[in-house]
Amino acid sequence: MEQFRNVGLIGRLGSPQVIDTIKRLLRFLHDEGLTPILEESIASVMPGHNQQVATLKLMGEITDLVIVVGGDGSLLGAARALAPFGVPVVGVNRGRLGFLTDIRPDEVEAKMREVLSGKYSVENRFLIGATVKRKGEPIGEGLCLNDVILHPGKSTRMISFSLYIEDQFVYQQRSDGLIVSTPTGSTAYSLSGGGPIMHPKLDALVLVPMFPHTLSSRPIVVDGNAELKIVISEKNETYPHISCDGQTHIPCAPGDSIHIRKRPHKLKLIHPLNYDFYETCRSKLGWTADQGA
Repeated sequence: MEQFRNVGLIGRLGSPQVIDTIKRLLRFLHDEGLTPILEESIASVMPGHNQQVATLKLMGEITDLVIVVGGDGSLLGAARALAPFGVPVVGVNRGRLGFLTDIRPDEVEAKMREVLSGKYSVENRFLIGATVKRKGEPIGEGLCLNDVILHPGKSTRMISFSLYIEDQFVYQQRSDGLIVSTPTGSTAYSLSGGGPIMHPKLDALVLVPMFPHTLSSRPIVVDGNAELKIVISEKNETYPHISCDGQTHIPCAPGDSIHIRKRPHKLKLIHPLNYDFYETCRSKLGWTADQGA
């Protein structure tokens, strides 16, 4: 059993409900004899908290466990910062769907007590990185737990691009863009674009065309270690963008190439023992639970 002594707290800004849950967690952690450490952004909106404060980087260095209170977007940001440090992360859902933040606010003390006593499971979720190159030189990069998305930016015109997998030419396409998703991101934007749901333990990537100009364009699932390259046609009249987890945005130009590959560090995502991926899909996506059918 891991010993969780220093516990980091990260919360989504702008939500009184998140602040309420953070305060409950502070009381709980103190009662358990542990040391809570507030991330500096959430600490700034909690005057008089009298707690230790840390940046995300420092939190990765000094904490044994990090609790993220918010939605999946909050956990995505924390994941990118904390994965290189190997610190485990657990999510309390104060958002909407909550595929990653699966502890309900009304059960936070009970579930966290289980986690602290060693009653939990751990999933290792891999991340991918994207590097944009112009004339062979890097001009921007981003890290993703969910997805890399090539999209038109502010334009409504189609993008012409070529796709290569492991240096093998796959196709040239005209579409609104391309979603490159991890299994973690398969229940996010990729799902909305018609991509498959992938179990989090799969070592794979899915490539989902966005409104392609040909009806034969379909999602492709490839090995998780595959190196991808997207080359934006020089004939494009628009300047598309890539988005990493919808939170990091890099403008591109005709002729640029986007290189995507798995990163070495993984997110250690903690779940309570009763976590069930398929039950999460049933409850979040409205699947039927009638076993008598």
